[in-house]
Amino acid sequence: MLIGILCGLATCALWGLSFVAPRVVAPYTAIDLTVARYGLFAVVSLILMINPRFRPVGLRRSLVLTGIALGSVGYVGYFMSISYAVRYAGTAIPPLVIGTMPVLLAIIANLRDQVIGWRALAIPLILIAIGIGWVNVSIFATTSAGDQTGILLGIVAALIGLALWVTYGMMSAAVMQSQDTPSAMHWTALQGIGAGIGALVLLPFTSLGETVSFTGAQTFHFVLWAAVMGIAGSWLATLCWMIASHLLPLALAAQLIVAETVFGLFYGFLFEQRMPTVPEAGGAILQLIGVGMAIAIFTPKRVKQA
Repeated sequence: MLIGILCGLATCALWGLSFVAPRVVAPYTAIDLTVARYGLFAVVSLILMINPRFRPVGLRRSLVLTGIALGSVGYVGYFMSISYAVRYAGTAIPPLVIGTMPVLLAIIANLRDQVIGWRALAIPLILIAIGIGWVNVSIFATTSAGDQTGILLGIVAALIGLALWVTYGMMSAAVMQSQDTPSAMHWTALQGIGAGIGALVLLPFTSLGETVSFTGAQTFHFVLWAAVMGIAGSWLATLCWMIASHLLPLALAAQLIVAETVFGLFYGFLFEQRMPTVPEAGGAILQLIGVGMAIAIFTPKRVKQA
């Protein structure tokens, strides 16, 4: 269980970079970063397949197609949604919208599995929901009417990303907890291939098709971030998440995803070189308290009793 929790937190720390990377690589576009990031994810997966132990052979055809589809739609679609959400709504709001995902996943998973009684699960879920709502309301209330249109567009983009990520989380976790569970390496490789296919579809929409000139420093900065997001933020993060999904109940893994929100906020504050406001700090603290309570509830002893 400890290994699963650590892998889940490591995943969130890496995925949290998605909330700041599209702004860091400017003037390169979000599509440029998406293609470079997931193209590299696919390349790493294919290189590892040179070794037979990393080849996803012997899997059912439906399982292979599911893995490729999850990698294509779940990763590329999600990252594109988040990129435009950050572009329109800034650094703080998108991770907080996505932060509702632990609540949704926990409710859906517990409806399906009935791992924990609703009375025990209610308090951490309420704390997480209050923390997310506090920050969203405070940020929206302090913006002008003209800026609110952009924020609404960003929230819509974040909601699309939320829907994609909830679907991805449920389907991927269901596979990792099934009787014919593929290894974490094989499942990561399939999703890497799917992400690469999605990146190829977006290739005509990158800056390569435009008359845009970039300086050498800007290109080096972009390549560096693309490498970080492709290798660490995609391949390594996916591998860690597959391990966490296999070792932990989905309702607990869903609670850990809230750490992605906290990491995303932290990276955003570093990028904007400012301290969090009282609602931002208070909301993040409430979310962390909720996650801590959920971990305490989902100890092996409590799960056995349930």
